[in-house]
Amino acid sequence: MGTAAANELPKPASDERLGKEIWVLAGVVVLGSIMAVLDTTIVNVALSTLSEDLDTGLTTLQWVVTGYFLAMGMVIPLVGWAVERFGTKPLWLLSLTLFVLGSGLSGAAWSIESLIAFRVLQGLGGGMLMPLAQTILATAAGPQRMGRVMSIIGVPMLLGPVLGPVLGGWLVGIDWRLIFYVNIPLGVLAVTAAVKWLPRTPGQQDGGSRLDTRGLALLSSGLVALLYGLSRAGAEGFGDGIALVALAAGALLVTVFAVAAGRRGADALIDVRLFANRTFGAASLTTFLFSIGLFGSMLLLPLFYQTAKGESALTAGLLLAPQGFGAALAMPVAGVLTDRLGAGRIVPAGVTLALAGTFLYTQVDPDTSYTLLAVSLMVRGFGLGATMAPALSSAYATLTKDAVPRASSTLTIVQQIGGSIGSAVLSVVLSSRINANLPAGAGGSGGGGGAGDLPDSVRERVEGPLATAFAETFWTAFGLVALIYLPAFFLPKKPLPKESPPKEPLPSPARGLDEDDRSAP
Repeated sequence: MGTAAANELPKPASDERLGKEIWVLAGVVVLGSIMAVLDTTIVNVALSTLSEDLDTGLTTLQWVVTGYFLAMGMVIPLVGWAVERFGTKPLWLLSLTLFVLGSGLSGAAWSIESLIAFRVLQGLGGGMLMPLAQTILATAAGPQRMGRVMSIIGVPMLLGPVLGPVLGGWLVGIDWRLIFYVNIPLGVLAVTAAVKWLPRTPGQQDGGSRLDTRGLALLSSGLVALLYGLSRAGAEGFGDGIALVALAAGALLVTVFAVAAGRRGADALIDVRLFANRTFGAASLTTFLFSIGLFGSMLLLPLFYQTAKGESALTAGLLLAPQGFGAALAMPVAGVLTDRLGAGRIVPAGVTLALAGTFLYTQVDPDTSYTLLAVSLMVRGFGLGATMAPALSSAYATLTKDAVPRASSTLTIVQQIGGSIGSAVLSVVLSSRINANLPAGAGGSGGGGGAGDLPDSVRERVEGPLATAFAETFWTAFGLVALIYLPAFFLPKKPLPKESPPKEPLPSPARGLDEDDRSAP
């Protein structure tokens, strides 16, 4: 009896304190998931070195990043079904193993083709880690503690894009292979911690629902097409024929999946009835827009320091650190306030802070003080930290335990697509503004990347137009963040009930919204 109890997920406590078991779980899942988030950005600073060492051009080299994202997009839809069938612990260990194996092989790659293949393997493991982390913590927390728990899981998502360029810039200066090898000791530590402390959560006795193979084929291929189209559009522009075909095909496949899933109901790969839950739908849209603003801006910020200011990758990463510190400070406070006041009161305040921190970047010129920029980034970090945790907590808090795994997959897909859209949109806008502001032959035709390699003497002549191009692009980033106000209006404006949510929170097609929306405005 005692052994069996020790191997089960801790039941949500009736009080509002985060017990020791939650902190242990949080440490285990953050240790594993932060590797995957770091890897989405750490490789970017090594692309120039990889191009030289592996003797390949940018067209092929981009698949080192794109292949990783596409593999993640393919595997994420499987997580909800796999958790029901196998439980969280075996799946977590499998994900970590695939990620570490892919990391080690990527570090040992002997050609660009082998590196791309190993990055795909790495992405298959990394794609499962974030939805699994959210599932584990959301199941253990209970609705009354969801805000604080989601503030914990938000740490790797916000710190990863900041720490990735710093760590990557430092390691590339030694040997580019270290950006992959660094995951091996971290991965071994994460696996050891999971074996020792992660509770066993058995799959359903009947093996769970049958795998929705048609839905898997439609959604995975649709996501791959969308992510490829967005990646291509970010590099070539939204007028590129291949990008448009990929985006149209992806949108069609995802639409067909949504229609088929609505008919299939709870047996679908993703239960689209989740979006009929007013709180979950608003939280999902908030998360989607948040990801667009966060990851789009995280593309702009290092490029601004490296291209417009001529800083190294390592220096640019360090200059981004204030945003991570601000987010880390804000998230625990936002989590507590969300549990006490409701996400609908916290998210608008967070968006306002994020906009205040972004505004200075819309005004940058060659003489803008680094100190002012750092303070602005700190304020922006406060805002982002106060937006993410409340949004995630609202998404989970009105769902039953059985709905959490599929909800985690859904939210991760939403984040993935949002981040890709944000990066692609701001890449295209930045390229357009650089072409419009820089004189011909001074990097304008090459987009943002070309100006980054200019000699200092040439950079001094184009620094003003470059700064103007980035300032104009930051206005787009500002507008994308401001859009979060719209779904935030529909988030709960009072604390969630301390009892567990009703057993059947999802509306059937014949009924309207269930009583899970009693906390909505």
